[in-house]
Amino acid sequence: MIQSIRLTILAAVVATFATIPTLNTALAAGSDEPSPPPPSSTKSKDTKKSKKSDKRSSVDDPKFLQDYRAAYATIYERNDYAAAITQLKALEQDDRADVANLIGYSYRKLGNYQLSSLWYERALKADPGHVRTWQYYGLWQVEQGNRQQAQYHLAKLEQLAGKDSAEYRSLAQAISTGQTTY
Repeated sequence: MIQSIRLTILAAVVATFATIPTLNTALAAGSDEPSPPPPSSTKSKDTKKSKKSDKRSSVDDPKFLQDYRAAYATIYERNDYAAAITQLKALEQDDRADVANLIGYSYRKLGNYQLSSLWYERALKADPGHVRTWQYYGLWQVEQGNRQQAQYHLAKLEQLAGKDSAEYRSLAQAISTGQTTY
């Protein structure tokens, strides 16, 4: 009897935890693990896949992941933004939000705000819900003195990730202080 009660309680606890959504603990600097590209909104009638679409769908490709992580380390560990841009473009997947965002970030860190903006726009075109791009582009806005646009990006982050997310808090702090850390 006691054993069956314990099993029932254990099953209830497990069921409760199984229904709780996974918490997102991504750092403001992003992740060295790229997210898969968003599903295409249109389906091609052509059954042949292009070389580029094969690459886009290969988030599990070990070579891509290795090279992406190397570029990520070049940015966040060595702060060698020019080299990272070369590495990221060599992936031939710059239509993926994670890749385009890091290219934009690297250009921003090099002070090339015009190219940075173009790459952030490209990342958002690839994935309009890409949280890190909204954060980094919002930081770009702060650095450019575009407070109203930075507030727009902050509102978008609140909608996508919530006020408790690291990305939201980072941009909110940058807006309030006028200083960016990423």
